[in-house]
Amino acid sequence: MSAEVEALRGARGRVLTGIAEACARVGRDPGEVTLVAVSKTVGVERLRAAVEAGLDVLGENRVQEAAGKVGLVEGATWHLVGPLQSNKARRAVELFDVIESVDSIDLARRLDRLAGEVRPDRPLPVLLQVNVDADAAKAGFSAESLAAALPELAGLAQVRLEGLMTIGRLVDAAEGARATFRALRELSARLRDGHPALGAALSMGMTDDFPVAVEEGATIVRVGRAIFGERPHAHGVEGGHTHARGVGLGHDHPGEATR
Repeated sequence: MSAEVEALRGARGRVLTGIAEACARVGRDPGEVTLVAVSKTVGVERLRAAVEAGLDVLGENRVQEAAGKVGLVEGATWHLVGPLQSNKARRAVELFDVIESVDSIDLARRLDRLAGEVRPDRPLPVLLQVNVDADAAKAGFSAESLAAALPELAGLAQVRLEGLMTIGRLVDAAEGARATFRALRELSARLRDGHPALGAALSMGMTDDFPVAVEEGATIVRVGRAIFGERPHAHGVEGGHTHARGVGLGHDHPGEATR
C-alpha cells in the first residue's frame, strides 16, 4: 500500500469513527450514513488513491472541474454538491450519478428534460437544496416554496427525488448548526407525509459539524478538509459554501470544498 493510500485510509477511518460515535449517541446504525469525500481541487492521481482507500463516493463543486476527472477515476460514484448553472445542466447530467444541489423548480424541470434525452432508461437521482435558515447568502428553496413546488416536482418522470440537502449555518461551534439540521429533518418528515415520492435522504453536515448532523438524522455527510486537508478557497468551499470557517474536524461547505 502506498503512503498516500495509507494516509487517506486513515483519514477515512477517523471520519467513519466520528460517524459511528454520533450514531451511537442517538441509537442509529452507522450503515445508514453515506460519506461523500468532497474532492474539489484534488488531482486525478490522488483520487485514484482515495478510491483504493475506500473513498469511492466523491463530491465535486464544479461541473467543469469534474469533467476532467470523472472519466479518469475508475470505481467512483460522483455527486455534484455545488451550485449548478442552467447552462452546465446537460454536462452535469452526463457526468454525475447524483445531483445534490437542485435549488429551483426551473432547474428541476431542465434536469428532467435533459435526463430524458441523455439517460432515458435511468431516472436521475437528485436532492432538493433547502435554505432552511432563510439566509440571503445561500441558495435553495424556502420551506414554503418547496411545499408549494413539490406536487409538480413529484410528477417529473426523469428525476428521482432522493431527499433534501442543506448547508449548515456559519457558526463558531458545531452545536450552533444543530437547529438547521433539525429543521431539515422535521421539514422532510412533514413533506413526506403528503408526498411519498420524496425520499428520506438528508444530506447535511461537513467537516466541522458532521457529528451534529448525524445526530439529527443526516444520511449523507459531505466531508472535504478532514480527508484531503486544507485547499485553496478560490471557488467557494467544501460542500457549497463561500464563507471561511475555523479549522477542525467538522465543516466543509457547499458540498464542502476545502474545509
